[in-house]
Amino acid sequence: MKLVFLGTNGWYDNADGNTVCALIKTKRWDIVLDAGNGIYKLDQYIDGTKPVFILLSHFHIDHIAGLHTLVKFRFKKGLTICGGSGARSVLGKFVNRPFTVPLAKLPYPVKILELPSEADQLPFRLQTLPLEHADPVLGMRLALEGKTLTYITDTGPCPNAAELAKGADLLITECANLPGEFNPHWPHFNPETAGRLAAEAGARRLVMTHFSASRYPFPSNRALALRHARKVFPAAATARDGLQILLK
Repeated sequence: MKLVFLGTNGWYDNADGNTVCALIKTKRWDIVLDAGNGIYKLDQYIDGTKPVFILLSHFHIDHIAGLHTLVKFRFKKGLTICGGSGARSVLGKFVNRPFTVPLAKLPYPVKILELPSEADQLPFRLQTLPLEHADPVLGMRLALEGKTLTYITDTGPCPNAAELAKGADLLITECANLPGEFNPHWPHFNPETAGRLAAEAGARRLVMTHFSASRYPFPSNRALALRHARKVFPAAATARDGLQILLK
């Protein structure tokens, strides 16, 4: 199983990366975490012969903007898009005219599932819990090929993030805020809170992504974040666009 980061920015693209998107390549499925602008690179890493699943944490634009590129792909076994309550309504409007090619006109079948109520229709195990943000966000925990991956984005520290991260083989968290920064009115992680979550949850590895494009304009800013995270959790890493991690 391989993890590929296609976009690692939050808010908007800059020279350091596209908005957030990651690919989990398994033997049976290709699973995409969020659909920021980085998703356009998907066909560089998959051939479209396996079923494709897109898991949306929430509907902020930086997490769904890349959906307008879906028409370029040829998913031979179709696409399933999973999102929180209201996903059918939101995506039916967003992936539609006058903005882009409608879902019904894409060159492959598309199915939408709403989480958590329809998670039992997935062929793999997915647990979701609500996180704390300005709008509803789902944290995710996936069981794949004997490994556990947890995806936590757009939230501040909260009990549900800790529950989902518990004992994860790989914990992926956002890191939108700078070291020491916290805004209770717009909750996000900083490097220290990401590292603390990994340490307290007993995760094996931590990878930080979703770096605010305005706060982290250069690779050196991410390097500083990594130093702060490793003071709390030595097995921390920072994602960059194109980073690949093998899980075995």
